[in-house]
Amino acid sequence: MTSLSFSIRISTRGRTLVDIRDFHVPLNRVTFLFGESGIGKSLIARAAYGLLDPDEFSITINGEPYETYLRKPETVEIKRNSFYVFQEPSSHLNPLLPLKTQLSEGSLSEAIDEHEVLERLWEGSDPKEIEKLLEVYPKPHRPSGGEKQRMFLVMALKKMDIILRNSKPHTRTLFVFDEPTGSLDNHFRDVFLSLLFKRFQKHNFTTLLITHDYSMVSEVTRSYRGFADRISFEELYLHHGRLALREFQPETYLRWLNQQKSHTSPVHSTSFDKPLVRVESAAEVFGQRLVVSRDSAGIEMVPLEILPGTIVYLKAPSGTGKTTFVKMMMGLVRGERLRVTLDGTVITERTPRRFWQEQVWGKKMTMVFQHADEALNHQSTVRETFHGLPARKRVTTEDIWRTLADLFDEDIIEEIMDKQVSALSGGQKQRLNLSRSLFLNTDILILDEPLNGLDFESTTRVLARLEEKQRAGKGALVISHNEEIFDALVLKDQTYYLSSRPVEERD
Repeated sequence: MTSLSFSIRISTRGRTLVDIRDFHVPLNRVTFLFGESGIGKSLIARAAYGLLDPDEFSITINGEPYETYLRKPETVEIKRNSFYVFQEPSSHLNPLLPLKTQLSEGSLSEAIDEHEVLERLWEGSDPKEIEKLLEVYPKPHRPSGGEKQRMFLVMALKKMDIILRNSKPHTRTLFVFDEPTGSLDNHFRDVFLSLLFKRFQKHNFTTLLITHDYSMVSEVTRSYRGFADRISFEELYLHHGRLALREFQPETYLRWLNQQKSHTSPVHSTSFDKPLVRVESAAEVFGQRLVVSRDSAGIEMVPLEILPGTIVYLKAPSGTGKTTFVKMMMGLVRGERLRVTLDGTVITERTPRRFWQEQVWGKKMTMVFQHADEALNHQSTVRETFHGLPARKRVTTEDIWRTLADLFDEDIIEEIMDKQVSALSGGQKQRLNLSRSLFLNTDILILDEPLNGLDFESTTRVLARLEEKQRAGKGALVISHNEEIFDALVLKDQTYYLSSRPVEERD
């Protein structure tokens, strides 16, 4: 046997969630699985691993009832000698125990000291700060999302070391990492990959890594060429209403990325352009000063300016406050020392909310939220979500169809137009979220993780629309963990860095 192969059908309350005839995971390889959010990647992986509840779902695998599959010796062996790293670590960290205790809880106490992995995943941090972090009890806002994810990966790698140390040759494994780097910047993502491949070099094991991060293709093909025959790239997609798996060729992404780099140039001279918006540095919120600079160290404060026809990229480690900063720009979060100059008008934290409602939101600035659920009413139909927008004219069905056609295929538009938002996949919600914001056609567009949950084709469509807006003289501000993509798209002099420091530290 060269791969784990599955024909999987999953339904609930008469609704089919997954129907795929040939899902396979090659043995003793690292497989990267791409695909749109909500298409079924996690559900398929959980079913194959044996994690779904037969009382909640109606499941068949390879034509047999799920209960039969769970009792098979090979399924039992996989669960005994593997693990599944869930997408959202917050729900799997115990808020009643400090992180240090959880790192050595249960079977993890058998592992070799975790300090080597901790130091790698917190490179550049003061060891004393790491020790302080280990004393923290997990809560919604502390540790940060990136810290929680890294801590979860430390636990997973410790568990992997225990399993591999005790396993016999030819032991069947299936280590599943579900979006393990979604909250990490490229540096720590690459550190995690190096730790994974260090173990892969010493042992034979099977790994399925589910991700939306197509830029992993660059790092893996560049840094792990010696493993080329033991690495697979696969993509899950819809084919005539049924899920299918296809090989994703690395060259597809790499060629496209090179094309973006070659096209990176100013749309027009901006030497004498007046900024569409200017945000002064050092606004204060939640006890932190948010400092904008041109360097990653945050040495010299500068105002953030968005000029006509430009895309600005705001970078910072996870948890720094990028989303909070842009929500302050939009008047959605109140802080102190805020000063925004928009179309000649100075806006501060004292500006009445009515001004934002009447003059800014959907009129001069529009924001695409990181999570589509923040912006969409789940009880509305796709059509109805457009009628609630602050558009300048009456919205027609033709307007909606034309807007959706930029990011959706026509047969999909026909299918979803009168469907409730709650019935859409995660990727479809994100595309709808983007479509509504693009429809408003404001001079300034703020995009917080706009590529979240998108497959490669949708990503290229979104960026093409963004380029059209740029050429029309609009300005955009982007926050994204997809550093490789936006580093290729955005000019260096339009890249800003955000850092935070306690408000007590005054200049």
